Amino acid sequence: MIYQSTYQAAGVIAPQVEAIFAAHLAAAKASGEDDLAPLPTADVVEAIVDVTFWASLRKEEGHSPKISLAFLPPAQAGNPLMFKYRLPLTPGVLTKIAPGIERAGIHLGVWMEEEELFIWGTTVSIPNFCFVVDVSEPALLVIKHRRIYGFGKFTNVAVLKGDQVKMVDNHSIRKSDCPPMLLSLLDLTAPSYWNDAVNVMIQLAVSMRAHGRGGTLLIVPSAHNQWLQSIIKPIQYAIQPAFSGLSKLLQQDRKEASQIFWQTALKREVDHLAGLTAVDGATIISSTYELLAFGAKIGRAKGKENIDELSFSEPITGGDAGVMHPTKVGGTRHLSAAQFVHDQRDATALVASQDGHFTIYTWSELQGRVQAHRIDTLLL
Repeated sequence: MIYQSTYQAAGVIAPQVEAIFAAHLAAAKASGEDDLAPLPTADVVEAIVDVTFWASLRKEEGHSPKISLAFLPPAQAGNPLMFKYRLPLTPGVLTKIAPGIERAGIHLGVWMEEEELFIWGTTVSIPNFCFVVDVSEPALLVIKHRRIYGFGKFTNVAVLKGDQVKMVDNHSIRKSDCPPMLLSLLDLTAPSYWNDAVNVMIQLAVSMRAHGRGGTLLIVPSAHNQWLQSIIKPIQYAIQPAFSGLSKLLQQDRKEASQIFWQTALKREVDHLAGLTAVDGATIISSTYELLAFGAKIGRAKGKENIDELSFSEPITGGDAGVMHPTKVGGTRHLSAAQFVHDQRDATALVASQDGHFTIYTWSELQGRVQAHRIDTLLL
């Protein structure tokens, strides 16, 4: 295929993206997996990313396009919506059609015949390791793929924002005390089912980030209440008895026929809890997902020292861990979350910034300090 891209980043990342998908597909085939997507070659990656980038900068009736493109033939799309006539893959066409397909889970199907890429229709079903490009906002593109077992959030491969390129490095974090949530986002764990604890935490993080107001979520042990030593009294919005809407839902024994209704209920409960993090102060839930309080103010526990350093990393190429002062990660919200985990070492803190950054704070026994993982690249 001969295609002259004008978005420089598209040509830079295309060979790397092809290599990543080739490795995934080869490993999946070797393990006997089926329903595998076609390999996106470098020229295909470059062309789709280039066209999608320029479309993201356009507007239709005052709105920027939010679209998702998937590279696959109609035969692998389940029950696709097929256009009578093929549409050319151009920025103008993507901008015009974007208002009709911007809802989550809908992909524009892109395929190639006779060395030409075209749009054949839409689909809500794609095969394993299908190459997907999402437009989150103008000039912000995310390259991702569907998880091998089809559950949970897609796995991100790269994030492009203008001339900035972040390649996700899923081999950068191999320490035994790496948070399970991060390992799952990197797709390094066992199958992540819709209702497992780790995947629910990811859904909470995505929902927290979505409201755009910033917030802190503290996950504390159910076995004791020592975490109260790090909370300023009185707690303005304490919950008594603890609200167990999400907790009870996760304990339900569900039938396969009711799965879709259960997932809808789960999303509602997740959004309910995540929405409370928009209130000033921290939202506190137990390790069994019971809501204990929101709007809580964090204070240094009696007898504990101020935190003066932590380990910070980002799971992207060049994002290796470094030791720094907590204020280098973020503002007051980040500092208080880091202090909380420093004092309550069996707790976890999730912090969303208004600028879109998202950080997990946990205690590292290996390093003997708080570790902060910036994960917004994985949540887009």
